Amino acid sequence: MKTMALRIMLLAAVSSLAACDNNSSRAGSGNGGNSPAATSSFSLARGCYNLQSVNTGGFVSADESGYSASNPNASSAETFFMQPAVLAKYIFLASDERMLTAGSGAVAGNASVSNAAIWTASFTSAGKQYSFVSETSGEALSVDESGKLITAADASGDAAQFRFKPASQACAEYPEMPIGVSGDTYKGKGVSKPIIGFADVHTHMGMSSEMSLDDSVGPSAAGAIYGHPVHRFGAPHALEDCESVHGPNGIRDGNNLLNFSPTDTHDTVGWPSFAGWPVHNSLTHNVMYYRWVERAWKAGLRVMVNHGTNIAGICTFGSVLTQQLDADCDDMSVAVKQIEYLYDIQDYIDAQHGGPGKGWYRIVKSPTEARQVINDGKLAVILGIEVAQVFDCGVTFLPGGTELRNCDEAQIDAELDRLWDLGVRHVYPFHDINSALGGTGLFSGDLINLAGFVDTGAFWKTTECRNYPMDEPFVREPGAEQTVALPGLGGDPLTALLLEASGGVLPVYPAGRRCNARTVTDLGYHALNALMDKRMIIDIDHATYHSKDIMLDLAEARTPAYPMASSHDAHGGLTSDQAVRMLKSGGTIYPYKGSGVKHRDFLEKLKFWHAKAGSLEAGQLLGLGFGVDGNGLGGHPGPRGGDSEPVQYPFTLFQGAEWGSQFQGIAPLTFDLLSIPESGKFWHIDEVGMAHYGLVADFVEEVRLESGKEGLDALYNSAEAFIQMWERVWNR
Repeated sequence: MKTMALRIMLLAAVSSLAACDNNSSRAGSGNGGNSPAATSSFSLARGCYNLQSVNTGGFVSADESGYSASNPNASSAETFFMQPAVLAKYIFLASDERMLTAGSGAVAGNASVSNAAIWTASFTSAGKQYSFVSETSGEALSVDESGKLITAADASGDAAQFRFKPASQACAEYPEMPIGVSGDTYKGKGVSKPIIGFADVHTHMGMSSEMSLDDSVGPSAAGAIYGHPVHRFGAPHALEDCESVHGPNGIRDGNNLLNFSPTDTHDTVGWPSFAGWPVHNSLTHNVMYYRWVERAWKAGLRVMVNHGTNIAGICTFGSVLTQQLDADCDDMSVAVKQIEYLYDIQDYIDAQHGGPGKGWYRIVKSPTEARQVINDGKLAVILGIEVAQVFDCGVTFLPGGTELRNCDEAQIDAELDRLWDLGVRHVYPFHDINSALGGTGLFSGDLINLAGFVDTGAFWKTTECRNYPMDEPFVREPGAEQTVALPGLGGDPLTALLLEASGGVLPVYPAGRRCNARTVTDLGYHALNALMDKRMIIDIDHATYHSKDIMLDLAEARTPAYPMASSHDAHGGLTSDQAVRMLKSGGTIYPYKGSGVKHRDFLEKLKFWHAKAGSLEAGQLLGLGFGVDGNGLGGHPGPRGGDSEPVQYPFTLFQGAEWGSQFQGIAPLTFDLLSIPESGKFWHIDEVGMAHYGLVADFVEEVRLESGKEGLDALYNSAEAFIQMWERVWNR
């Protein structure tokens, strides 16, 4: 069945509900007097200024008809908080929380933010003068003969030139998500010294309701995950009420289907009260707002692997729920757009910190570059791809057992070159859906099996999983038990459509855990060798259990052996014998991020595998990072439970008996309970688990409580261990 036809059929089974959009914005208070001097188009960022007309010499003040530049005294003039929308584009927030907004030749103060409140700055070093052009009208901010602020076509004369003086008065401050920590995070001790910091090696910051800063690209995965990691209008709009996507009371929320509870509801209100989301067990709200990531970076996050991701079959269902039937659901197309969006995110964070290169979020393309960035005290962001049909290598299974492949070797090579040129350095050859390259690892059943049917025209075929050491720990037990039918089969409209789509033929599986019968194909062998030739980080997760043996054989045939990564609990299974082989080859094994309890318990497993591999004696590092899988429909840990020693707020990192000698010289940082002053909303990790990425910092305190110095050492070794693995891949 064609994808669009299936979407239309599914739409008929989903209620079409009204939605609304809230464009209001609120501001808190800020202080003047501490803003930097105006030195470039970027340097005004989040500063508090008085605005002076070059033409009149007067400072801008509000009057009955708008604003005029006729006040001779800066001390009694209007103050403007300069909120960056993107690089060199600003929102002027006045002291009464209105924004300078362009109209038909006029400039007014408006309490609601819009594109008409965005102004592009140009800086002239002679005289330190600025001009501003309206985002919507293309006209320049100017003054008329009386000094009144207007918009005009000519941006070259003195009437359109302005200067900024750091204000001595208080400013209103544009509303933003707090991070609950003051002070600067630490820098490195030299590029040749070991990195001190932890690594999140699997996450999806590009999954967003819109993959651009100007609403020009479209949503990731049809908007299945609501919210934005950044937004030109800030937190109140990146994280506003989700009713427009999830419907009244959240009844169209895709999380309901993931939980097999289609009638579930939730409070849709977002900023600033967040009454119903984010929560650790909701997978369809964005948990990676950049300020939450910033809190984690302050705590020592130094490596983040961000994957462009998509699963066409799930995107198809998402497009129905979000009522965006024309959404792009092509795996590679969506993933590449997400990768491009990550560069926009970098630019946005740069804008908040004063210009290109000024931000703490840096995309890196080599381990050398990563070490340089981390030594500067910033976050090294490595780009990756995790899609079902990587290289556009989808497959359609035809009656009689034949298959129609969507790629060949030349296409694989060309797509690999394209990804490399985009800066991608980490690739999953397999993911969730069978492809022309091989089989996916089975780790769950019904929903992904159904998505695979939508994508390939066939349900999984299974086989017995090979024998593995039952008396030794595994990362994940191979395979999964498959049900004999799909969930919810009954008299509901969705079931009727699925039965029609499948011709009434549904899979029946033997009892017990089963593995995917499909392993690495001839095209899969070519792709794996091409990835190694290209020096890509190859992730073994999501390959079917038997395919992992093949991947390790290929890696060990290289001289030296090619390291591979397991970044989030090895979907499809990874057993002790495979883990030992990975570590012997210099690979890394990091689990899904759990609580501090999981970190403690997984560390014991990792020590066991290292001991069998002899890898620590060979010079490898005992590092234990994690894969959060933020925005990846993977789930996040709940609270540790009542028997655990509680996290006490505020807590201080880098100070105390559990922090070893490697932390000497690092100034202690104190983290408050993360709360929003505008509403009183707060997140306590012992009550909510990891509701969003900001609580990664609180997880560090859990690690200290659960495993002390040993746990902290392994955590803060994880960025160095991962970069060492990358260097083994790179330096061949």
